[in-house]
Formats: sequence, C-alpha cells, structure tokens
Amino acid sequence: MDIAEREKQQYVKMTETPVPKLIIKLGIPTTLSMLVTSVYNMADTFFLGTYGNSASGAVGIVFGLMSILQAFGFMFGQGAGSLSSRALGAKDVERASKYSSTGFFAAILSGAVIAVFGLIFIDPFMKLLGSTDTILPYARSYAVYILIAAPFLCSSCVLNNVLRFEGQAALATIGLASGGILNIFGDWLLMKVFDLGVTGAGISTAVSQCISFGILLAMFFCGKTSAKLSIRKVSKNISDWFEICKTGFPSLVRQGLTSISTMLLNNCAQAYGDPAIAAMSIVNRICFFTFATSLGIGQGFQPVCAFNYGAKKYGRVKSAFIFTFIIGEIVLGTVAIAGLIFSDELIGLFRNDPEVIEIGTFALSAQFIGQFFQPLAVCTNMMYQSAGKSGAATLLSMMRSGLFFIPILLIFTAVKGLLGVQLSQAISDVLTTLASLPFALSFLRKLGKLQSENIKGK
Repeated sequence: MDIAEREKQQYVKMTETPVPKLIIKLGIPTTLSMLVTSVYNMADTFFLGTYGNSASGAVGIVFGLMSILQAFGFMFGQGAGSLSSRALGAKDVERASKYSSTGFFAAILSGAVIAVFGLIFIDPFMKLLGSTDTILPYARSYAVYILIAAPFLCSSCVLNNVLRFEGQAALATIGLASGGILNIFGDWLLMKVFDLGVTGAGISTAVSQCISFGILLAMFFCGKTSAKLSIRKVSKNISDWFEICKTGFPSLVRQGLTSISTMLLNNCAQAYGDPAIAAMSIVNRICFFTFATSLGIGQGFQPVCAFNYGAKKYGRVKSAFIFTFIIGEIVLGTVAIAGLIFSDELIGLFRNDPEVIEIGTFALSAQFIGQFFQPLAVCTNMMYQSAGKSGAATLLSMMRSGLFFIPILLIFTAVKGLLGVQLSQAISDVLTTLASLPFALSFLRKLGKLQSENIKGK
C-alpha cells in the first residue's frame, strides 16, 4: 500500500468510523499504556517502601521532578500532536510533519537544559521539591538518573502524543508499555537481586525511558505514520513555534502546577514527619493509577476531537465528548467504589507502618470520593485543547492543581493541620468540576451551531 492510500484510509477511519467504536479502539490501547506506566510507578513505590519511610517519601519528591519534565514534554507533545492532527484532518501532510518535527526537537532541547541545571543544583532542587534532610540522600540517588534521561523522557512525550493524535494509539502503547514492563523487571533485578536500593530504582527508570524512546522513534522511521520526523522539517518560522507552545500551553500549566502542588503538599506534610510524606506519596500513586483509567479513555477522545474538528465534522466532536464523559464516569466511578472499600489494605500493600496506614487511608478515601467528579473536568479540558482553544484550555488546566488546590491546601492546612493535607485534593476536584460545567455546555452549544451552519452551507 502506498503512502497516499494509507493516508486516505486513515482519514476515512477518523472521520467515518462510528464514534463509540473509534474512541474505544483508540482509548483501550492508551488506557493500557497509562495503566502500565502507573504500575511501574507503583512498583517503585512498593520496592522503595521496603527501605523505610524516608525512601518511600523520596518517591513523592521525585514525582515532582517527573512532573516538571512531563510538563515540557506534554506542552510540545500536545501542541505538536493537536496541530498535526488538525493538519491531517485538512489533508496537509507536509504541515503535519513540520509541527511534529519542531515539537520533537524542542522537547529534546528542553529536557537537556533541565538536566544540566538539575544536576548542578540537585540538592537545593530536591529541597525545593519538599525533601527533608532524612529523605534527601534517597531523593538525590533516585533523581540523578531521572535527570540524565530527561531529554529522552521529554521527547518520548512528543512521540507518544503525535502517534495518538494521528490515530495510532496502538503503536504508542507498544512503546510505553514496553518501557513500563522493563522498568518493573529492572526494579526487582537492580533493587533486590543486586541490592542497589534507591539507586537501582533510578537506573531502572532511566534505562526503561530510553528504551521506550527508541521504540517510539522507530515507529516514525518504519513508515508507520503519516507525519515524518526530520531536522530539516523543523520550522524556521517563529510563529509555528509559538503556535505549538500556545496549543500545548494548557499541558505545561497542568503538569507544571502538578509539580508545584506536589512540592507544596510535601512541604505541608513535612510538619508531620516522614510518615506523612510517605503516606501522601503512596496515596498520589494509587490515585494516579485509578485516574489513569479515565485519562486513557479521554486520550482516546483527543485525536477524534482534533481530527474531526479540523475536518469540520462538528457533530462527531459533540458525540465523542458525550460518549467519553459517560464511559469515564462509569469506569472511574466503579474503580473509586472498589478503592473506597479497600483503602486501608491498599495503603498497607506499600508500607506496613501503622502511622502511614492511618494517615494514608483517610486521605485515600477522600480522594476516591473526589474522583467521582473528575471525568467532566477532564473531558472539557481535553475538548478545548484539542480544538485549539488554548486560552480557555489553559484556564481549565489551572483549576485542579492550581487555582483551587493550592489556596485550599495552604488555608486548610493552616486551619485544620494534617486534616487539611488529607482533604485538599478531594475538595479541589469537586470545585474544578463545578467550574468546568459552564465551559462544557457553552462549547457543546457552539458545536451544534457550527454543525447546523455546515449543513446549510452544503
């Protein structure tokens, strides 16, 4: 099959396949890759938990670092992926390749800059992220290898997003899942067999990220994609760079605020000792795992939204949003109910310490309640970003981990102490959903009008 025929088939697939079938087809591989990623993050938490509360706390510190790297990776990835998908929807393959290549090399550069400065100032960096003196040696040993692999981690985010937005979610899953599975095996081998402790966790994560990068990159050089990667295709037009950053800026804000909120959470938990930091680190890992089910389905929605918005198939965009929200609510609601029932057992899996279990169980139960409210906010944010409405998408991205969470955390912790640390995220989730509702309704009404105008124009 030649390239033109493959591109034609991809266009037909994205614009004519029934919406529920298409979202499920794209969402299942993405959900699996998200779950595998979450599992290997939880594997780090599990193995490090055997080294004590300070080692467990290091997971929460390095999670903040990973969020910073992902913030830049997802900014260039979501920006390049969304613009590339809309270009393909408009049947402009050359423009799609330009956006993809520019985003890819920009991510490598940003990862390299973070790596250099992070390694030079690693101790104050870890302290800024909320490390205590007792956690610092573990956090440093873990983080140094993450920083070495930073360019690969950032650029992998671009490769993953471009593949997803092109409708090649299964290919993206192969790359991410392979790295995740290798990391789980690497944790066991390096930490338990070779007794490298926290250093083993860092090396395992770094190596798995590099292997995942290699697999994802191979997809582009094996003729599996419509968009191509080449240094020669990197745009020399500053407006293209600006457009990528503008479109992906909501992701930078969302991930950046996740890093800042993690840092503040660790700092607020410091007053209650390493057990509190360890407990909240475990809670965040578990909640990200359950949240990944909804996020994976939502990421199946994004390419459908962007591609069909570019192709002016507005009715399909509206149908895709409604279907994704309903499925997300069913799936995440079911997972949250199960989590509420087994909260204490889940915390105990990672750290058999009575104080950690007591702090973590209440916080985890509260966050599971908050997760019932997440699907609407997630779908609304993804819809605005995929359609290129970067201003509103940025505002929506700022809500959960920034506009609501940060002041709630600081105020509630000052007034309620540890209880404020435990409840802040759940309260933020509820408020974020309430604030997202009018945005969702407004955009759905607009899609209806655009679809009517399209029909009349024909």
